[in-house]
Amino acid sequence: MTDFLLELLSEEMPARMQAKARNDLARMFAEGLAKAGLAHGAIDVWSTPRRLALIARAVPGETLAVREEVKGPRASAPPQALEGFLRKTGLAREQIEEREGVLFAVIDKPGRPAVGLLGEAVAQIVRDFPWPKSMRWGEASTSMSALRWVRPLQSIVALLGDAIVPVDIDGVSCGATTVGHRFHHPGPITIGGASDYAEKLRACHVIVDHEEREAIIRAGAKATAEAAGYALVEDEGLVAENAGLTEWPVPLLGTFDADYLDVPSEVIQLTARTNQKYFVARTAEGALAPAFVCTANITANDGGVAIVEGNRRVLAARLSDARFFWEQDVKVPLEEQARKLSGIVFHEKLGTVADKVERVAKLAEWLVTEGIVKGASAADARRAAELCKADLVTGMVGEFPELQGVIGGYLAAAQGEAKAVSDAVRDHYKPVGQGDEVPTAPVTVAVSLADKLDTIAGFFLKGIKPTGSKDPFALRRASLGILALIFGSDLRGSIIEWLAQSRQFFLELGIEDERAELSIATTLRTELIQQYNRIFMRDVREFVVDRLKVQQREAGVRHDLIDAVFALGGEDDLVRLIARVTALQSFIETPDGADLHAGYKRAANILKKEDRSLARVMSDAEEQGMSQTGEEDRLSAVEEPAIAQAVAPAEETVLVAALDGAEPHVAAALAAEDFAAAMGALALLRAPIDAFFEKVTVNDPNAGDRARRLNLLARFRDAVHRVADFSKIEG
Repeated sequence: MTDFLLELLSEEMPARMQAKARNDLARMFAEGLAKAGLAHGAIDVWSTPRRLALIARAVPGETLAVREEVKGPRASAPPQALEGFLRKTGLAREQIEEREGVLFAVIDKPGRPAVGLLGEAVAQIVRDFPWPKSMRWGEASTSMSALRWVRPLQSIVALLGDAIVPVDIDGVSCGATTVGHRFHHPGPITIGGASDYAEKLRACHVIVDHEEREAIIRAGAKATAEAAGYALVEDEGLVAENAGLTEWPVPLLGTFDADYLDVPSEVIQLTARTNQKYFVARTAEGALAPAFVCTANITANDGGVAIVEGNRRVLAARLSDARFFWEQDVKVPLEEQARKLSGIVFHEKLGTVADKVERVAKLAEWLVTEGIVKGASAADARRAAELCKADLVTGMVGEFPELQGVIGGYLAAAQGEAKAVSDAVRDHYKPVGQGDEVPTAPVTVAVSLADKLDTIAGFFLKGIKPTGSKDPFALRRASLGILALIFGSDLRGSIIEWLAQSRQFFLELGIEDERAELSIATTLRTELIQQYNRIFMRDVREFVVDRLKVQQREAGVRHDLIDAVFALGGEDDLVRLIARVTALQSFIETPDGADLHAGYKRAANILKKEDRSLARVMSDAEEQGMSQTGEEDRLSAVEEPAIAQAVAPAEETVLVAALDGAEPHVAAALAAEDFAAAMGALALLRAPIDAFFEKVTVNDPNAGDRARRLNLLARFRDAVHRVADFSKIEG
């Protein structure tokens, strides 16, 4: 058993592609060896900007000899079947064994040397490697069949122990030679094998282990900033990217002119991070410091002074551009900027961004006026909504699209808007995704909620809904944002009614359901609009329930319990619904809850079986002239005074008394939204229903007893349904 080393040396690979490349290399190598029947131990993969490396431990020198047995046709089968079997196995008739009238081919496969198998596997990996983007190069690049790689592939090192594994790849050298650091040690290095690979490269200023380079950058950047009295703004994305850009990372501290700090701090940080891959730092007071940390790829003779100065000049030029945009934008009132939104199409079927702003302003004001969002001024909510998209036409957002909203908030504050308004403009896109901050300031909540409700209502109005994995307008993300706002601020009310109100503002602006626009006749049009309104309500309800399940799954809430509560109908207050579901989950996972659920299922099954025969009883009653309104319970309709007065078994009487006691307590607890108390009242029914089923025969030959007991089970079922539809609960 020996270790196998593979290095694929190329021109610099994009840092963003290296993590996936490592995973793909390990996967493809393991699959290739498994297909060849070659065992191996642990696989380590590394990357630098110029190389992908893999070490597979404990690779045998050859595959094991194996004997394969293939079952064929019966010996009495037609000659054509025998000929086909011989072609398939490649054996002659005399080499075929016969056992109990059935033919078998026994094929002995000798072991194969690992060197040949490894060479074939590496060649296949290189040809099939799934780079997101790749290129051809050199004279062969004129042919579509030429070798492709992310950047020109220069050489391959493939060593099994100290033996070179030949790899047949067009125009790419294969051997035991690689190169060191491009500047510190550009000459050739002869590798002895997997055992000395990493250390020989380290001696030539290449740290091949990406995790080690990340640790150097992480610790070095922090220490460099702290030595200057600053606190580094930690950024794991930058750590990984700088590790993917360097083979010998050296963090260096630089400074920039403090005058640039009058530009919004997010702009400075984004400029440094996105354009230059720099870390930023903060002062002891938490303010942005006029300092940055860059990562050099060499150990400079002057300690990095020239490198830092060059990076400082580049950053200063970019910050100068940013300050110019800021100074120009702050001169133009946001109201004036907002008027330009009429020239930007939000969606071809939903009007312009200015139209959206008008709807969001109305809805935000309505949410506050109706008391759904408490503690906010309706005027502030409307004002913030009118300005919330104005920064989309500013120079700053044109240069830094990631800062939409943030720039608007800074501009609103600089132009004298109330703090609640400027904060709402800044944060109304939040929460953008999982883990993002959820606003709680009332005006911000009103505008953010209105913005997301408008988006969902508009696209559903036009029948544009997410399908499968496709969600081009991020409606699922918007709905999760709505849910986060609801639970973050304890917003009470029907989310379906809010969406219906949002839909109404679309209609007021002349944007209707696309199907309704096709109807011409006035009567038909009115009927269709009503129909489409019902479809809209159904679709958004299903969508909201689906997203609620996704969100609550991460909190450990069971989806079937959400279904059980939603099935009752009329429960669109999500705060109340989740409180009910949480109490239900706590109850159903107790012995009392599990037993009550079992009793409910038994009662429901009996009632379901009796439903058809009861329907016949109802029909007979109608034929006998009994008055029916259509609202009677089928079971109660067959009850007669004489039956009700019949002597009942003790267990039946106990269940009646338990229901008499539990029903008012359940109703009172539900009215007070004390769902734990409601579950506690239901728990009192567990023992009586168990005893009832143990001692009482429901399908009694006496029709009166049978009807009375079925009525009692229906009453028990209905009492449980006051809390949730237990038929939706799994288990």
